[in-house]
Amino acid sequence: MENESIQRRTDSASRLIMASPEIIYQAFVNPEALISWLPPKGMSGHIELFDPWEGGNYRMTLTYEMDNVHAGKTSENTDITRGRFLELVPGHRIVQSVNFDSEDPSFSGEMIQKWFLDPVSKGTKVTIVCENVPAGIQKEDHDIGLKSTLENLAAFTE
Repeated sequence: MENESIQRRTDSASRLIMASPEIIYQAFVNPEALISWLPPKGMSGHIELFDPWEGGNYRMTLTYEMDNVHAGKTSENTDITRGRFLELVPGHRIVQSVNFDSEDPSFSGEMIQKWFLDPVSKGTKVTIVCENVPAGIQKEDHDIGLKSTLENLAAFTE
């Protein structure tokens, strides 16, 4: 039997955002702010639990808009995500453990999501690195979603 971790991959995206690392970090640890920019285009979100401290947990539901052609991981049009904050370094990085609620094994397992906030002369280079991406998440779709989330973050903070 092939080792499941071999089928996992790492996806990443980055963008220059014209805001300080501190402003971007605050947009991440405030649940009202986070849910306003995190869902990619074509989705909306709701946070049920949010404890932003190292070891703290969160639970959120992302809902696909009706005209979206992508199926949800949890139900026909939703992704329920449970996570844990592994590392929170104000103004520098956020590391999370992410798990999707899904009966489909191709979407299960722990994905590690790292957000790096690197100050540059005109703002912050924000980089997202997703390690151990479930095989059911198509790379092309994930790349589009990560790019959209970064666009939303820029619009929220700039």
